[in-house]
Amino acid sequence: MAKVKRDKDREERISMEIIVDADGAEEQAMGWYYYLEEQIQFPFTAVCTEKRAISPLQIGDEVDVIGMAPEEECEREMFIIIGWDKGRLAVPLSHLKPIDATPAQTREAVEDWHYWVGMGYEFG
Repeated sequence: MAKVKRDKDREERISMEIIVDADGAEEQAMGWYYYLEEQIQFPFTAVCTEKRAISPLQIGDEVDVIGMAPEEECEREMFIIIGWDKGRLAVPLSHLKPIDATPAQTREAVEDWHYWVGMGYEFG
């Protein structure tokens, strides 16, 4: 994901609501996990915006996002569960964009994660 322009309001929300009091990478990851789990209204529809070797999705694929992947899958990157051919599949949240009809709260939470990734931030 390309580096993005610094956003003061988003930076404040991330530091004061998401990773506040986080001591180390694991606590930052869990701060993100619980923030996303609370803010995102599942299910929602999203479009793949980036090809990743770890995902079968192609740019432009539209998918139904069902929920967050288990906590242990999100210790380095946030993954979500989508409906897939034979059930469900975990894919990186960073390469999915909610469609415009998605509730604003969900779009904002996903955009917060995209911002974090786009700025090159990492847990730690």
